[in-house]
Amino acid sequence: MLNLLKKAVKAEASDLHLTTGAPPILRIHGELIIIEDEEPLTNETNKELIYSILNETQKNKALEDLELCFSLNILDLGYFRITIYFQRGMIEASIRIGMVEAKTIKELELPLLLSDMVRRPNGIILITGATGQGKTTTFYALIDFINKDRRCKIITVEDPVEYVHKNIKSIVVQQELYLDTKSFDNAIRHILRQNPDIIGVGEMRDLETISAAITAAETGHLVIATLHTNDCAQTINRIIDVFPSHQQDQIRTQLASTLNCIINQKLLPRVDKKGRVLAYEFLIANDAVRTIIRDNKLQMINNTIQTARNQGMVTLDEMIKNFYQKGMITYDTAIANAKDLKSFKMKASV
Repeated sequence: MLNLLKKAVKAEASDLHLTTGAPPILRIHGELIIIEDEEPLTNETNKELIYSILNETQKNKALEDLELCFSLNILDLGYFRITIYFQRGMIEASIRIGMVEAKTIKELELPLLLSDMVRRPNGIILITGATGQGKTTTFYALIDFINKDRRCKIITVEDPVEYVHKNIKSIVVQQELYLDTKSFDNAIRHILRQNPDIIGVGEMRDLETISAAITAAETGHLVIATLHTNDCAQTINRIIDVFPSHQQDQIRTQLASTLNCIINQKLLPRVDKKGRVLAYEFLIANDAVRTIIRDNKLQMINNTIQTARNQGMVTLDEMIKNFYQKGMITYDTAIANAKDLKSFKMKASV
């Protein structure tokens, strides 16, 4: 197993897949690549590989629950998130390769205004997008920026930890779900008693976690969180809709007052096959956006972003159009990812 993990890290893969009947497979820049010179895995080979990184407790839990997710730290190699599952009675694994080093806001080509957002003393910064669109990478970039920028206490709760921050200017405490805490919402409530300045939430999954995060922002903390949604308007809708109808007006008011910004991300394959480019929709919670949220007029969000370009906001379609016109992505990639296809086709030809 160690040899396969070394190959994955060297290839800068995001994931390693161990599937019975196929050779070990890496995901590199979103594409699945078979590791050369590796034979197809048998059930026995997979079992031997996977069991080599499990202790007895983990082995028993995997067999009892038929699934297991945990993190593995290998000195001088990195952090790995191991997800074990069964297919037709055969044990298999999907392994997320943790980062060797946190990327910077500049390296990721994120909006530079994010550095101003993370300097705010309170509020909520939301990083959204589908699975595998770089949310965790951005999450760590923001934590790393704060860590290097000023003295404060940062506490995160993650599932699992994929990169370990060293204390630079800040104190960084990273809690892992099921290892250090039983749930995201319980962790946030307990974190509030630990004198934090910044709270990082690996994923806002449910009503309890969202409610705890909003409360933390209201009580003077900066909250940085990720969420699985497809655009900025949907993000706001998702947060509000998770609450019972009789609480939704109150949540709109709370979110309107605490939201700092939303960045919704998509990674698009480059024409030259040398990786992917990051396209994003960036919404800043100015007075107009706060009013839209309070008045439940989210259909106006996209127009508001378009008319506030001078404030640093940008639509996803605008970024995709720029990438296409610069020859960085194909036309097929562009139209497959554009939100307003009719409008995009008209603008892209200009």
